Amino acid sequence: MTSRRPRNLEAERAALRAAADRLLVGTPLRSVSGNLTASELLRESGLRRDVAYGDHKDLVEEFQARLKAQNATPTAMQELADKHSEVKEKLAAVTENLTKEQAVSAALRRIVAELDLELMQAREELEQSGNVTRLPAPRRRAARR
Repeated sequence: MTSRRPRNLEAERAALRAAADRLLVGTPLRSVSGNLTASELLRESGLRRDVAYGDHKDLVEEFQARLKAQNATPTAMQELADKHSEVKEKLAAVTENLTKEQAVSAALRRIVAELDLELMQAREELEQSGNVTRLPAPRRRAARR
C-alpha cells in the first residue's frame, strides 16, 4: 500500500500565483522560453496539468486575463524591445556617419596619390633640367643654454 502525502492547496495556489507573476514580469525560473501561455505557467509553477485545471482553474484563467490586460507583452520584454529599437536607431546613425567618413577618406586618399605623382614628376623635371642648383640644407643651430 502506498502512502500519499496530503496536498497543500494553499501552497499550490501560491506556487501558481508566484509563477504567473514571474512570467508576466519576464523573470521565469523554470520556463525556458518564457512564453506567456498556460502550459508555461504550469511548467513555471511545477504543478501537474490535472492539479492546476482540477482545483485551481480560476488561477489559470486569472493569469490569462492578466495577460490580455497587459497586451501579451511582459514588462521586461517591452523594456528590451524599447532598448532594441533605441540601439537600432543609434546603429543607423553611426552607420551613416561611417559611410560619410569613408567617402571623405577615399577622396583624401585620391588627393594624396595625385599629389604624390605630381611631386615625383616635379622632381624628375628638376633633375632633367641641369641649370638649377640645389642649395645646401640649412644648418640647425644648437640649443642655447
